[in-house]
Amino acid sequence: MNILVTGGAGFIGGNFIRWMRTHAPEHRIVNVDALTYAGNLESLRDIPEDDRYCFVRADIRDRAKMDALFTEYDITHVVNFAAESHVDRSIVDPEIFLTTNVVGTQALLDTAKKHWKTAPEDKYSREYRDGVKFLQVSTDEVYGALGREGKFTETTPLSPNSPYSAAKASADLICRAYAETFGLPLNITRCSNNYGPCQFPEKLIPLMIHNCMEGKPLPVYGDGMQIRDWLHVSDHCSAIHAVLTRGLAGEVYNIGGNNERANIEIVRQIVHVLGASESLITYVKDRPGHDRRYAIDNTKITTRLGWAPAYTFERGIVETIEWYRDHATWMEHVLSGEYADYYERMYAPSFTRQTSESR
Repeated sequence: MNILVTGGAGFIGGNFIRWMRTHAPEHRIVNVDALTYAGNLESLRDIPEDDRYCFVRADIRDRAKMDALFTEYDITHVVNFAAESHVDRSIVDPEIFLTTNVVGTQALLDTAKKHWKTAPEDKYSREYRDGVKFLQVSTDEVYGALGREGKFTETTPLSPNSPYSAAKASADLICRAYAETFGLPLNITRCSNNYGPCQFPEKLIPLMIHNCMEGKPLPVYGDGMQIRDWLHVSDHCSAIHAVLTRGLAGEVYNIGGNNERANIEIVRQIVHVLGASESLITYVKDRPGHDRRYAIDNTKITTRLGWAPAYTFERGIVETIEWYRDHATWMEHVLSGEYADYYERMYAPSFTRQTSESR
């Protein structure tokens, strides 16, 4: 396989590249990333560029560049991680989420269709080269929010509640349309909340680990009782590989870690492991449209593809904390001026307006 991994300098994409280099090193990987604020090649510094791995700085919306990459590397598979992915940022600036997540995905789909169809000029043709596949990496947030009971299945209607999740749902629907209209060999995966090494510190777990180690306030939205199903990034990577190699074309697969936890429970566990004080926990005004609960039913991928998560949350969170402890230099480089400015805009005002209402 010659795999185009988009967004490969990001958290999940970078971990996927590392996972593939360890578990399936026979495949060639072309890592494409625009290196926006969350892209960090330092996480891949120890992976040598050779005939089975290379990095190309490019934007997936650049159709000419994507076309050239498909031609040069004879791309047979696409794993599309490239996306703006932080809900808070989507509330501040929705437009970039639409252009990257929707228009960028469509540009990749068009390029794949052009290069993989056996008769690209025939609009009625649904014949493609053997062994090609487009895998769209999506999120459980496209389903909206759950009540106290139940879990998302692959047939749960899409009902996104934030600009981020709406953009991801839109990309999923574009992918579905290309599969149905053009016959493009394609899968969509929808994962629960990921955690693990190399995650950008705007996300809950690395933010809390860093602030806890620094003795800084731990900003918790609302009452902290938002529930998520936590998935270790290594388990996510093995699931993506299972779908890429064994998934039935046209199918959607939910990927969950079987680890439902409330945000405040996560924060307290990090505080406990690091031996810090719970007095650092600071409740801040909840963000608009904050979904209350997500939970994934992963029955389809476990029964049909034989995949299962290997990590318990108890093991995963300890290993994750240890990784951040051991990679303080990585964190220092990531915490650039741009992120510091963003952090101040998002959280600092809330620290100064604490009231009993926000508690």
